Amino acid sequence: MRIGILSFAHLHAESYLGALLAMPDVTVVGIADDNAERGRYFAGQFGVTWFESYAALLAEKPDAVIVCSENANHRPLVEMAAAAGAHVLCEKPLATTVEDARAIVEVCQQYGVQLMTAFPMRFSSPALEVKKLMASGGLGRIYGVNATNQGALPEFHQAENLPFLKRDWFVDKALAGGGALADHIVHLADLLRWYLGEEVTEVYAASNTILHGGRVSVETGGLVMLTFESGAFASVDCSWSKPAYYPTWGGLALEVVAEGGLVTMDAFKQVMTVYSHSAGRPRYAWWGSDANAGMLREFIAACGENRTPAVTGADGLRAVEIVAAAYESVESGDAVRVG
Repeated sequence: MRIGILSFAHLHAESYLGALLAMPDVTVVGIADDNAERGRYFAGQFGVTWFESYAALLAEKPDAVIVCSENANHRPLVEMAAAAGAHVLCEKPLATTVEDARAIVEVCQQYGVQLMTAFPMRFSSPALEVKKLMASGGLGRIYGVNATNQGALPEFHQAENLPFLKRDWFVDKALAGGGALADHIVHLADLLRWYLGEEVTEVYAASNTILHGGRVSVETGGLVMLTFESGAFASVDCSWSKPAYYPTWGGLALEVVAEGGLVTMDAFKQVMTVYSHSAGRPRYAWWGSDANAGMLREFIAACGENRTPAVTGADGLRAVEIVAAAYESVESGDAVRVG
């Protein structure tokens, strides 16, 4: 499988490329980025080919591409890739608007290429164990879920002397589609739809800018209530509430309240805490399953077998619809119907 990466704007691009390079059945065609400094830097770091334009990379006829641009730029890059006949794995959220998300799904259908949304949590070992338990009927009827997807304020850069690595577009509403709600609702919205096998029918949301002292113009805190077709409900804390010195960038956890009992899951607990005089603060050393690699293996298998991937473009569209309803609810102060 020959795969290229379109844009390194998203910080997940590094981990995706590292995972791809470790797969013996994958050839990395190269990377392209509209930020030339950033693109050349990562091409050098990973020892892969740098293309000066997306068109130049696509001219090499990759079997598939991974789109890791700013959220607002997903649609044009997916359209270019689909027209070139390349299957697409697109970062989440699929788009910043429902209209663009729907267009992304439609253009991939039009050109007959597979479209997968980057929801790696479906491939996390702890999350998979909860899915197995629920699917077996071991929990009985699901009443509700209390969930968190928290993180640090995303002002990522690797070194002060490399300002081109800063990913401050995450706090730019035009490029990201919003703040903490846009960034963090989608993972749990998708995971819960998958767990319950149901669609969200109603969303109620509240947000604020209390966290981080008004350093950014987008919302930094949010609480979202999701109601599902069966009447089951979920609360989602999607805030950027982790301090900058926290050992990891964020986390995803939940507890499921059900007829047959209670189950808790923390997708980021497969770690050891490491203390170091030189580091100055504790850090996490990861030993657990690699959800990103699991997602990439599924994408590669789906492309090779020309079948629908386990996580589809339609799943990405549903998540964007839920985010849009959350913002509408914040604006109106009322619950908003979905669909």
